[in-house]
This record gives sequence, structure tokens and C-alpha cells, in this order.
Amino acid sequence: MTGQISPDSLHRLVKHAIDSGVATSVAEAEALFRGYRLTVEIDGAAAADPAQQAALLTTVALGRRVFLGGVTVAGPLKTPLKLAMPLGRTLAEAVQALGGAVGETVIDAPTIVIGGGARERRGGFCVRTVTAGWRGGILPVHSELEAEGGSAMPLSGMLAAGLAVNEAFLFVNGGMPAAGWRAVGLSLWRPESEVDWLLSDETEPALTYLPSRLWLIGLGHLGQAYLWGLGLLPYRDPADVALILQDIDVITDSTESTSILSDSTIVGKKKTRMMAAWAERRGFATSIQERPFAADFKRQADEPAAALCGLDNGVGRRALDRVGFDFIVEAGLGRGHRDFRTMRLHVLPGRRPAADIWKEVRQGEKVEDRPAYTRLLADGVLDRCGMTQLAGKAVGAPFVGSIAAALALSELLRLLHGGPVNQLIDIDLLSLDQRLVSRHPNDFADLNPGFTMGLDARSLGASG
Repeated sequence: MTGQISPDSLHRLVKHAIDSGVATSVAEAEALFRGYRLTVEIDGAAAADPAQQAALLTTVALGRRVFLGGVTVAGPLKTPLKLAMPLGRTLAEAVQALGGAVGETVIDAPTIVIGGGARERRGGFCVRTVTAGWRGGILPVHSELEAEGGSAMPLSGMLAAGLAVNEAFLFVNGGMPAAGWRAVGLSLWRPESEVDWLLSDETEPALTYLPSRLWLIGLGHLGQAYLWGLGLLPYRDPADVALILQDIDVITDSTESTSILSDSTIVGKKKTRMMAAWAERRGFATSIQERPFAADFKRQADEPAAALCGLDNGVGRRALDRVGFDFIVEAGLGRGHRDFRTMRLHVLPGRRPAADIWKEVRQGEKVEDRPAYTRLLADGVLDRCGMTQLAGKAVGAPFVGSIAAALALSELLRLLHGGPVNQLIDIDLLSLDQRLVSRHPNDFADLNPGFTMGLDARSLGASG
């Protein structure tokens, strides 16, 4: 980075390198990330499948925000884009629109293979994404394991992509020696840790009912991942979807590093306006709220009764169950260099009021004494106030928000399909098998938050 550094300009994973002490200067940390490259291959038999296309596009969108040396994609990319995403007509056009390069496999780069069966063992890092039904994950490319079951729904591809990019970053960053050599995955229908995501699950329904009326609170890291996931869903008529988008912030240079729908061309513009424009290109109807989320306003009867929350402050979260929503999925992510891979999801209203859940304000780890910060101060790049502000910014990775968003959207989809709702999901991506899932005590059976039909629906064709 040349010139001045501001708290809103630093890449949130570059910040991980300086907060952890891996890099002793911002320049060293940025050079480290510019050396990270990723190759993505899509299997020929998988290229036309919508769930596999969702995995490919999500991998590219996430990967190019982490692997700053570039993401190269190989495979049959002239295949028509089956997803209704506003990214062009073919996979090649979509890959390029997302910032990836079309080319041949880069031999010495970590590789993610989208779909297909077991392949020959390779040197270095190489995993393949695996999807079936509501389940998604990754396996070593040579593993003979397969996921049983029928066609995958698109959020399974989104989940698999997030897990794959996390695993690839663990490999290049030295975070786990076993990275790339293990099976990692879960079921979005039954996310409990005791459920084997590779086994067929007869309780999984076909994806038939899709949310049509939603309020999105916060349009940064999580909010944009929610929108991305909604965009992947197979709406029969996207014009049935009405979204209220709420935020007060503008897009900054650092927003792009965590937020899947932001790029450098929209820096300085309102998040609400830019996300509404994207959603409308996808065919959704939108309205915007540019005011802080707080308990001093009430949802009106004709406004969406279901909300997805991506706030990162306790004040807003404490108001979630006080403004009149019937169903709220809230996701919170870890902020520090040690816990940025953690996520905790709540469904409200619940037994405990939101004001009790977010009663305490957690203090983050002090990182101002790290070499990179003292050098910024000594060189006069930042004064002490600026250094404190920079140190207080969150570390973040786009693949964490993507996985959390797939889980959050699945709570709503499970409700629409008559499945159980969870009041809490607690996950650390370093130890996914040790996740905590707690069933919600409330019965939401009579709640209709608004739905419309998916493309594969065989029953009524009208929206609810």
C-alpha cells in the first residue's frame, strides 16, 4: 500500500497478518497476500448443473478476495450460465465478471475442483467440492468418498465453495497441517454435528418454496452474502420477491475484501443504493431504509415480517425483537485474528430477549503493540488516534460470511418447508465437527413470512 493508510482502506485479511505478527509491516503483509494464487477447475460433467455453477461462481467471488495473486479458472467455460445471476451468458463471462481469469491450471497453485468424482492424487493442495441435496462439503481430490442422494440445491454449492476457500487459505497461511487432506462438510437441512453429511437423507425436501418478502438489516460482509445466496435460488418469477434493504454506510476500500458484491468501482457510494441496483438486476423489487436500526421505529403491517440481520454492533442487535418482526435470523462473526473463523447464529424471537443475549460488550484483543503498528506510528503514517482506530477494526474473511449466510438462509427455507428451526448454531471453521446446534423452543408452524415457488416446483404456481 502506498501513501496514507486509513482504518477503512486496509484489507481485512491483510490485517490478520499484522495483528497476528506474521508480518512486521503493512507492506510485508500485502506482499504476502499478493503471492497467494488459486486455481479452480470445473468438471466437464458438472459444468451445466446449477448447484455446481453456484459452487464455481462463489469460489471465484470469494477466492479473488483472499488470493490476491489471482484466481485462474479452467474447464468447459463456454457452457451457458444456468443461474439467473446478472453475470453474463456463459460461465466464462461470469468468471471474468467476478474478477477471475480464464486459463489453464496453474501447477504450483492450490487447486479447487468443482464437482466430479475421485481423480488422480496430486502433489500440493487439491480438493474437490461435493454436493447432494441440502449437503455440501469438500474432499481430497483423490478420495473415493461420495455424497449420497439426489440433485443438490444451490446453497449446497455456496456452502461447499466457502469451505473450499477456507481450506485453501488454511493451507497457504499455514493454519492447519491437515488442510486439504480431510473431509469437511455439513447438512443445511440437519446441521447437527452427529449428522453424516455424506449419507443420503430421506427427510430432505425438494426445494419448492422460496422466500418472497425479506428485510435485510446491514449490507456489509453478511448482508451482501445474504443477497448473493438469494440470487442463487431458483425463483420461478424473481419479480415476486420484495426486499427492504437497510444500512447507513458507504462502501470503502476495505469493504471489497469481505463483501461479495462490492468492488473498487463503487467505493464511496451508499451500500443501500448499490445493493438495490444489484438486486434489481437480478429481478427483485427493492426499497431502502437509510437510518440506523434501533428500537425507535416499528415494522408496518404491509412490510416484510421476516428479517436477516448482519449487524456488527450490540445496540442494533438488542433491538431486533422489539420492532415487530415475526422471524429474525441473526448472524455474528468473530472479529479478531484468533477467532475470525467463528460464527454464531440466532433465530428470534426466542426464550431470551435480544437485550439479554447481547447484554455484555466484549473487548477485543489489544494488538497495538504488534511490530506493524509501532512502525506505522514511528514512520508518521498514522497518529496514535488513527492507530487505535485501525487496531479496532475487525479481521474478516469473505468465506466466513458466505458459510454463515448459507446457514441463515437455510433456517428460513427450512421454515417454509415445514422443517425444524434452530435457535442457535455455533461454529468454528477450525473444528467444524465440534459445532453446537440447539433446536428452537418456539413453534413457527402457523407463520407465513411470504413465499413464492421455485423453478422445480410441481404444485401451485402462485406466490404466497
